[in-house]
Order: sequence, then structure tokens, then C-alpha cells
Amino acid sequence: MSIDVEAYYRRYGPQVLRRCRFLLRDEEKAVDAMHDVFVQLLRYQGALKDSAPSSLLHRIATTVCLNKLRGAKRRPEDREDELVLQIASAEDNESRAAARGVLDRLFGRVPASSRDIAVLHLVDGMTLEETAREVGLSVSGVRKRLRALNAVLQELELEAA
Repeated sequence: MSIDVEAYYRRYGPQVLRRCRFLLRDEEKAVDAMHDVFVQLLRYQGALKDSAPSSLLHRIATTVCLNKLRGAKRRPEDREDELVLQIASAEDNESRAAARGVLDRLFGRVPASSRDIAVLHLVDGMTLEETAREVGLSVSGVRKRLRALNAVLQELELEAA
């Protein structure tokens, strides 16, 4: 079954735009990047499955924005831009592997949807209510998942110490 790109655009467009704004910190560039995300979706819609659309679009938006940052090779306008550019262009495989390992251990101990909840609430800045609506849980369910993630993170910190 092919995905309905128009329905995805209506439902997930604001989420994708928030992610693009967060990474690019420029409204015009963020809108362009959001449109690029949905162009990618149109291009590959026959090969994509209609499962976990929020995660898929988040991943595509992140990739599109980071590619724009890499391609721009511009001078950072502020410290946060500089940090995003450093992350986007990091070539230190050891650091990337270490960070990936910690995240794999963290998210390997909780339900898969907890990653989406963490990104939506902690990274994209959605309220608990918005996050709950997006993932189909109650606000208390979202709080419970975030508390569980925090507990696992504390366990990992103790293991590392």
C-alpha cells in the first residue's frame, strides 16, 4: 500500500517544519527544507511503508537539514549554529560510534516509541499535550515514558562511573 503524501503533509507538516526550524534557525530555509522532505517522500513513496510515519519524517527532515548545513559551508551566525555545523560535519568516527552506543543502550531498554516521545518533547520542544496527541498516548502515558527514559539514563550513568 502506497503512502498518502498529501495526508502526511497535512498531519505531519507542522512537526517537520519545527524540526527544520530547530536545525536551520532560519524561517525561509526551514520552509524550503520542509518542502524538500515531502519531495523526497513523493520520490520514494512506492518503496516506503505506512508504518511509523513520524519517525520516518523526522529522520528525513534531519538528513535534509544537515545536508543543507553541510552544503552551505557558511560561517556560523551564532554559537548554536556553530554547534549544529560541528555535529553535521563530524568526521570523528570514534565519537560518533560512542554516542551511537550510548543511545542504542538507552533506547534498547525502553519501548521503541519512547525515542519518538523523547525527540518530540525534548528536542523539538513540543508540549506534553502535543506529544501525547502525536504519538496517541495520554499525557500521563508520555510522562511515564519520559520518567522511564530518565531512570534508564541514570542507570547508564551509574554503570559508566
